[in-house]
Amino acid sequence: MSGGAWTSIVLAGNRPGEHSFAAAHGVAVKALIPIAGEPMLGRVVSTLVACPSIGRVLVLAQQPDLLLSGQLSWLRNEASVRFAESGDGISRSVAAYAGSEQAPYPLLVTTADHPLLTPLMIETFIAGSAGADIALGLVERRSLEASHPQSRRTWLRFSDGDYSGANLFVLRTTAAQAGLELWSTVERDRKKVIRLLLRFGPILALRALTRTISLDAAVERIAGRLGLKAKAVRLPFAEAAMDVDKPSDLALAEAIMASRAAQPG
Repeated sequence: MSGGAWTSIVLAGNRPGEHSFAAAHGVAVKALIPIAGEPMLGRVVSTLVACPSIGRVLVLAQQPDLLLSGQLSWLRNEASVRFAESGDGISRSVAAYAGSEQAPYPLLVTTADHPLLTPLMIETFIAGSAGADIALGLVERRSLEASHPQSRRTWLRFSDGDYSGANLFVLRTTAAQAGLELWSTVERDRKKVIRLLLRFGPILALRALTRTISLDAAVERIAGRLGLKAKAVRLPFAEAAMDVDKPSDLALAEAIMASRAAQPG
């Protein structure tokens, strides 16, 4: 690893409803489901280790020791990778470590169910987040469906297009704590967009519902209420928006990995 300035937090805990998906593949938690023969978590950590900007990786899970056996036992000897116990909920887990000795700013946050990530995606996102306290990565619908029309995502609809989250977040400064507190309040509504936006007032929700506000304008308005500088970073990689939440996602990820392996170089 290059010893870059960034720390990456990898969220590897099990959310409600994921146990049956993991059990169907003979593993205890979703992060251990294999993609092309390697657990998803291993692929994500390997990608982060290969990034020039990332100097350390902190994996958060309810039972960290459960992840450090079998095919992932190599992580015990990876000097730049540490494991810690996650808290109650994604946002609270991140907040417990953000800015600490284990996870100093600037921070890149991603998830263990994102095996299609590449170093180029991550470095592009980090570069695009410059100047913001907090940033989130997104992929436009046209970009994703042009490459993988069979992929089913949750879309955020704005006047300038439809976007899907890329499970990539940047927290650059202590001011980002306000964003984490917001994240905590809306976490349960992450796939109910209008209910989420109503938390910032009916006008914003109405404009989003009628698609009369752009993505950047919505982000600026929400961030302004929190006293933050925020960015929505549009990523030109369809696969940046493709995590693995269900069997169809897994089958598509397997096919993409096979295609990558077949490419020369």
